[in-house]
Amino acid sequence: MSRFVDFYSNHKKEDHTEDEGHRMRVRSTLMVVFFACLLLGFFTILYQLQVVDGEQWRANANYNITQSETVDGVRGEILDRYGRVLVSNTLGYSVELDTSAMGDHTNEILSQLLALCQKEGVEWTDSLPISKEAPWTYTKEENLFAYRSQGEDGETKIVSTQLGQLAEEYGWVKHAASANLTAQALLEAMCESFDVENQEMTTQVRQLLGVLYEVALRQKQITYSTYTFATDVSISFITQVKELGLPGVSIVTSTSREYNTNAAAHVLGRVGLISAEEWPTYQGLNYPMNAYVGKDGVELAFESYLHGSSGTRLLETDENGAVISQQWQTEPEPGNHVVLTLDRALQAHTEQLLGDFVSGLSDPAGAAAVMVDMSGGVLALASYPTYDLSTYSEDYNDLLNDPAKPLLNRATQGVYAPGSIFKMVTAVGGLSEGLITPSSTTYCSGIYTYYPDYHPVCWIYTSTRGNHGTETVSEAIKDSCNIFFYDLGRRLGIDKLDEYATAFGLGQYTGIELPESKGTVAGPAATEAAGGVWYAGKTLSAAIGQDSNQFTPIQLANYVATLVNGGNRYETHLLKEVKSSDYTKVVYEYEPQLKATIDIDPEDLAAVKKGMYDLSQTASMAPYFSKLPVTVGCKTGTAEVTGSDATATFVCFAPFDNPQVALCLVAEKGSAGGNLAALAASMLEQYFSAEDNLGVSNQENTLLH
Repeated sequence: MSRFVDFYSNHKKEDHTEDEGHRMRVRSTLMVVFFACLLLGFFTILYQLQVVDGEQWRANANYNITQSETVDGVRGEILDRYGRVLVSNTLGYSVELDTSAMGDHTNEILSQLLALCQKEGVEWTDSLPISKEAPWTYTKEENLFAYRSQGEDGETKIVSTQLGQLAEEYGWVKHAASANLTAQALLEAMCESFDVENQEMTTQVRQLLGVLYEVALRQKQITYSTYTFATDVSISFITQVKELGLPGVSIVTSTSREYNTNAAAHVLGRVGLISAEEWPTYQGLNYPMNAYVGKDGVELAFESYLHGSSGTRLLETDENGAVISQQWQTEPEPGNHVVLTLDRALQAHTEQLLGDFVSGLSDPAGAAAVMVDMSGGVLALASYPTYDLSTYSEDYNDLLNDPAKPLLNRATQGVYAPGSIFKMVTAVGGLSEGLITPSSTTYCSGIYTYYPDYHPVCWIYTSTRGNHGTETVSEAIKDSCNIFFYDLGRRLGIDKLDEYATAFGLGQYTGIELPESKGTVAGPAATEAAGGVWYAGKTLSAAIGQDSNQFTPIQLANYVATLVNGGNRYETHLLKEVKSSDYTKVVYEYEPQLKATIDIDPEDLAAVKKGMYDLSQTASMAPYFSKLPVTVGCKTGTAEVTGSDATATFVCFAPFDNPQVALCLVAEKGSAGGNLAALAASMLEQYFSAEDNLGVSNQENTLLH
């Protein structure tokens, strides 16, 4: 029995072992089949990718490129003191070029694009300084290939221009500083370098060279901005570009500055692409290379407020350079909005007045006008002739070569002899030093005979052979008596006269956020610096605003403001406040900056102001000011200019009892200051009537268009 059990058990073990082996063989077979199918699948996919679709994927691998792009935030707006928009933004389309996607067909593609631009009247970027049509000439005479620059250490060095750097890179010239190449020769050299056929130098060839010049500047890293070929292009133009399917030609959305006023060109300024010279500065501020930045005016002065911050996005482009997908990594932040102290309506009115007045002169050489409030805020800042910011690029060469110098801001950079409007400085100096009192008198005989060999005369003697007789300081200001101020200036002395002029800010920078001239206060130092010899009798001329006294209109306006507010001189400024991009809060509010204080006795000040009051209300200026809604104090000036007609100057303030504003007008070759009285009266009427109408509208988050 036991043997049977053992046999049965052994037989069962053998059967079990055979079943296990069978199952193992089945599993192994299945695994082999599975891996074979897997390998077959991989092979099929690889065959599809490399053989069937290989050409397509190779093209994608070659041409679908993902790159990171830095994008500027939308620039903030510029507004006037009442919230009326001066400069805003408009959305448009631009054309950008990527010649790396054009291959060997660059010239052919660009020629097609230029032909389309010609057909549609689209202007494109071309800074090559050579005329657009034959005969081929340079469009500027100086600093073509290089210019001299004085460094901070005072040493002069030669700096190559963009054209000069590129010319050296391509071997068109050996040294930019000594380049002597005609425009025709330069164009021919460019044709050779850029593989342009030039059997005949046609306008079309010149156009193509202009674009290739822009491309080369960027390829050689002479300028670091991307090449924006054209801006603000029409939908019709975009459609035709897409129909042509030009590789490397992309249409991108962009914003450009829109000017909501034709006035204030010298104040507002303009924007442009970062130049090679500017790039090191803006690179440190994390600006993208293709950023638009302020070039001058308040656009430059308040760049840090207006610019905002940049964002980054990923772009995928196809073989034609067209964007097929994009994704933001960080979105750009818009800039803040800058509110100026300017009054838009007053600014436009002032420029209109100046234009009408100067155009009536025999030689309209220019004029400037400034109105400031008692804390130095500029309400109007006009210069004539002016220009149109919206067409600045197209008009640049004409503006640059215009002998009337329309690009010069005469209000802050023009310097003029003040003439008799300087006499209040002499009066305050004499009163404050105790040389005269409000009631003391000086006799005007028409001729000043203190010096035996120098006898200057009063204007009344020149015109009528008459005299003013006995004059107090108030009467001398009203009558503009030269004899009174000759004598007072002599007694005061040139050192004290200069001291008071400087205290009033004359011959000093006012602090305005725009470029300004410092001017000159007459005296021994100024005369000797000009190569002349100072003698005591020149003090007489200096005391009536002549000799080498040279001041800017903004200095003169602020001087009057300083006088009538009791001697407090504030820094002049255009910035009122900065608002956040959504207008919900004030980011920065300007606080008036007191620069100096002149200690003027109230009785002395009253005597000076009375002379200005009498001139505007009872004397020759009364017809212009007696009917205004505010009472005015004023002073005229006629500054003699050697070999030319006199410069007309005029200053005033209002209201008389509680001064709020002061203004200055200057007209080159304007003959006499009284000629400007009507303009001043119209400016005051415009301001005070408009202030009544707009006083309730200067509210938070409110815009007036």
